[in-house]
Amino acid sequence: MLLATPYTLQLLVEEFILLGFPATPHLQILFFALFLMAYVIVLAENTVIILAIWTSYSLHTPMYFFLSNLSFLEIWYVTVTVPRTMLSFVSQRKHISFVGCMTQLYFFLGLGNTECLLLAVMAYDRYVAICKPFHYSVIISHSVCVYLTTGSWLSGFFISACKVYFISQITYCGPNIIHHFFCDVSPLLNLACTDTERAAHIDFVAALFILLIPLLVVILSYAYIIFTVLHISSVRTCQKAFSTCATHLIVVIVFYATSIFIYVRPKALPDHNANTIVSTFYAVVVPVFNPIIYCLRNQEIKDALRKTLLSKRFSLQKRQHL
Repeated sequence: MLLATPYTLQLLVEEFILLGFPATPHLQILFFALFLMAYVIVLAENTVIILAIWTSYSLHTPMYFFLSNLSFLEIWYVTVTVPRTMLSFVSQRKHISFVGCMTQLYFFLGLGNTECLLLAVMAYDRYVAICKPFHYSVIISHSVCVYLTTGSWLSGFFISACKVYFISQITYCGPNIIHHFFCDVSPLLNLACTDTERAAHIDFVAALFILLIPLLVVILSYAYIIFTVLHISSVRTCQKAFSTCATHLIVVIVFYATSIFIYVRPKALPDHNANTIVSTFYAVVVPVFNPIIYCLRNQEIKDALRKTLLSKRFSLQKRQHL
């Protein structure tokens, strides 16, 4: 819907139409099933990881504290976009209000920003554990873990608020069709009917800050880790150190590669299918595989999951006998 105001001769957009994935009704049902399956998998995987960490005393360490935060974040990360997208597959109504669009953008960017910072914190944690093992408990204490985690969440959402504020101040006067399945920065900037240079530059600078600075922390942390590990004479110790870092490094590479491609650009991306495909990859596909990567390559989590499942199975058998 377009709303006329007495302050402007233009029509202001009151709501947007999320075009999503234009396809035949049969393909819409298929997309609905795929997104539903991905959403359920992400919820189940991350819930299991959180429960395993909480119920296993051996996993009450800083590394798994950060991992449980990351799993909690992943649940909300997909919840911000996927349910709304699934609804559009089975409903003729694809509208989203202006306020709803900005709210979705705020939470999506805030969670994405927080993930960047958490990944950097986890890299720093691995650096201290491997390069300064005798001082690990002092440097990465419980209070430090809480401060680093809280700071990541607050900083991520503060930067998101700054970006969304300037994007929301742009005049949108039609058309109001977003060629995307959720409200994202580039599709919105492409719809603006006034100069978007200021908002685009602020978004670019904020993306540089929130992506490249944490990435620099990750690179420096792993540079020191590699240097330290190469000077360790024990082959078994080297393998254990690299195995511990490998899962985190895989997640970092995939996350940053897609995020930098989309967000670290001085201008908005044009509307094309490649943008939607890449967005689907980092907004849906990556969260599905992140917990699998962490679990399959982490023996401690696998052992904790096995113990949790066995204890639940034993309790169920005991109840049946009673």
